[in-house]
Amino acid sequence: MTARTEIDIEHLLSMTGGDADLAEEVIDIFRQQAAIWSRLLDPRAEPGQWADAAHTLKGAALSIGANDLADSCKKAEAAGRDLPPTVAGAALLLNEVKDQIAMTLEACGRATHALSKPGLRASKASNS
Repeated sequence: MTARTEIDIEHLLSMTGGDADLAEEVIDIFRQQAAIWSRLLDPRAEPGQWADAAHTLKGAALSIGANDLADSCKKAEAAGRDLPPTVAGAALLLNEVKDQIAMTLEACGRATHALSKPGLRASKASNS
């Protein structure tokens, strides 16, 4: 059985004051950040570049409760800053991060669906 990455929706809702619409916006921002920063996860680049990208992705992951991705990013960031690995070693670390990004993006879809459940959304009719 394959492990499935999930978003910690309770954490996400606590970070957004229980506002499901805002939580969905935060997920969308995460998706944009993942697209931008994942391009810099190149094992042939300077280690500082991909360590910075991993650091930024770690923060974005923590903001939505994507703890598995944050852990992978933390390992890659530390390796890039402390004792940069060979290109092959960097490729292994960064591929793990990229795999976690893909699984997290899938989890974002599930989280968005879960956030659409009745009772989580404020009534739009009361705002008119």
